[in-house]
Amino acid sequence: MSNSRFDVVVIGAGPAGYVAAIRCAQLGLTVACVDEWLNKGEPTLGGTCLNVGCIPSKALLESSHLFASSRNDFPDHGINVKGVSIDVNQMMARKNKVVNELTNGINSLFKINKITRVHGHARLSPEKIVKVYDRGSPHTRETLEADNIIIATGSSAIKLERAPKTDGYIFDSSGALEFDTVPKTLGVIGAGAIGLELGTVWSRLGSEVVLLECMDTFLPAADRHISRAAFRSYQQQGLDIRLDARLLSTSVKQKKVHVTYEDTRGAQQIKFDKLVVAVGRKPNSDYLFGDEMALEIDEREFIHVNKYCETSVPGIYAIGDVVRGPMLAHKGSEEAVMVAERIAGQKSAVNYDLIPSVIYTHPEVAWVGKTEHACNTAGIPINVGMFPMAASGRAKAAGATDGMVKIIAHQETDRILGVHICAAQASELIAQAVTAMEMGASAEDIALTVFAHPTLSESIHEAALSVHNRAIHVKN
Repeated sequence: MSNSRFDVVVIGAGPAGYVAAIRCAQLGLTVACVDEWLNKGEPTLGGTCLNVGCIPSKALLESSHLFASSRNDFPDHGINVKGVSIDVNQMMARKNKVVNELTNGINSLFKINKITRVHGHARLSPEKIVKVYDRGSPHTRETLEADNIIIATGSSAIKLERAPKTDGYIFDSSGALEFDTVPKTLGVIGAGAIGLELGTVWSRLGSEVVLLECMDTFLPAADRHISRAAFRSYQQQGLDIRLDARLLSTSVKQKKVHVTYEDTRGAQQIKFDKLVVAVGRKPNSDYLFGDEMALEIDEREFIHVNKYCETSVPGIYAIGDVVRGPMLAHKGSEEAVMVAERIAGQKSAVNYDLIPSVIYTHPEVAWVGKTEHACNTAGIPINVGMFPMAASGRAKAAGATDGMVKIIAHQETDRILGVHICAAQASELIAQAVTAMEMGASAEDIALTVFAHPTLSESIHEAALSVHNRAIHVKN
């Protein structure tokens, strides 16, 4: 067993952890990063996001979108392609290549920044000591001491007792990224961002996809105009989304997954070739420390922190999915930078009111700030501007006219309170809204800004004009 001392020890090497380690090193601090992720038996960096989450899912979304376009959209462009088929093994190989290149890139950044990389399971002990164990071993292999510790252990998929993982039949979201064939029928429990993205991938490739959502409202966190537009578009694409559908039981019989669920009509039964459980994630705070640490944890297992992500123990911080707030990689990365800079004596902060959310389907769904319903509930006087993508010249030329842009502005100050988008490239368009809102922009500021024509970005401009009934390319 060896002992080492550092200025900072980071536990976890996902988007929160590796960013924290790199930023601390940039600020001149000595850093060690402990992580236990294995990819095909080999230690790797990047956590869930890079290995079995954000990146591989986007790679498969891109491949499936191109395949669907070649069958459905190419003829409209005069492009005649016959006998188009999908090679699932090659698609997966490309996905794995993308993942490997990015995880290897993080490893290179660790070397460049002289970060000590430690593989193993970390457990916190008093006096800011981190004990590292080999997976499955009770014996401490290495002990790390630090002035500051950053917990960035991420989250895991929530399991359902009524739908236990079953080889070849019932999968979590990670397993849905590894299918070697396209299932004829696919069930997805949960119609949130993860369920929609995974369902979209396999629907485009030919699966009959049914999503069972226990809530009676579709995408309740999104603005209602946007969620309705997205729902219509998904239905037109062939996704069968059943709301107010509560899972009762599952069983595997005769090479099928038999699902019983309850909706407003009573108990219903349906069979699938494969079933994916995508009902959310829980923080990885268990097995990390004992009661002797005096770290406060809430009833949902989130580690309690203040607005600067410091825990109830001075010098110990927690960031990313393991603390309050949206479980988003970019939120964790920003918290990582804030904590690193505060450890170094700077005065950084994160604006939690302006963290964008994105669903990477087609059209994409993205939003930031308040919804119209939230403003009305809070009694905030507002003006609303909307612009349909069907009126966008660039969207029309691209054949991507589903959706709209909606801007909510304060009725008295005109300051932008929320921007909500259902459109192709919404994930890119929302960055303009976040930037404007971070600068305290008004709807008039956007209306007075010159946008290139023809672009999808003009939809932001027109929606801002619409706030004051000045839109040019749509009826006010």
